[in-house]
Amino acid sequence: MRGIKVVAVVSIFLLSVAVLLNAGQNKFGVADEQKTVFSHSVQVGETLLPKGEYKVRHTMEGAVHVMVFTQLKAPNPATARAKCQIVSVEKKIEQTYFGYQKSGTNDYLLQEMAFKGDTAKHVF
Repeated sequence: MRGIKVVAVVSIFLLSVAVLLNAGQNKFGVADEQKTVFSHSVQVGETLLPKGEYKVRHTMEGAVHVMVFTQLKAPNPATARAKCQIVSVEKKIEQTYFGYQKSGTNDYLLQEMAFKGDTAKHVF
């Protein structure tokens, strides 16, 4: 009888840990919200964002994926919205990264991004 109780407690614990590990991701394999810092200005969609710290939210508008960038710790926070495609990857992303294309005005145009722990990346 005591052995059954121990197995039940261990099973509940392992189930709880599994739920917590997956709690940050939605059904697309990406977290709904992240934070990042841009060390230089970055063009996201049609908006040029100044360097700084940003909250990045993945939202849905119908069937369209949209990333919303909101500057943190700024008196007049900059914001940007951009449609993206979610592209699955084979294994969890090990390190957050951003892919840029340098524009003719020496600004960085955001092409893709992926956050550590997600199982998909965002492509603009």
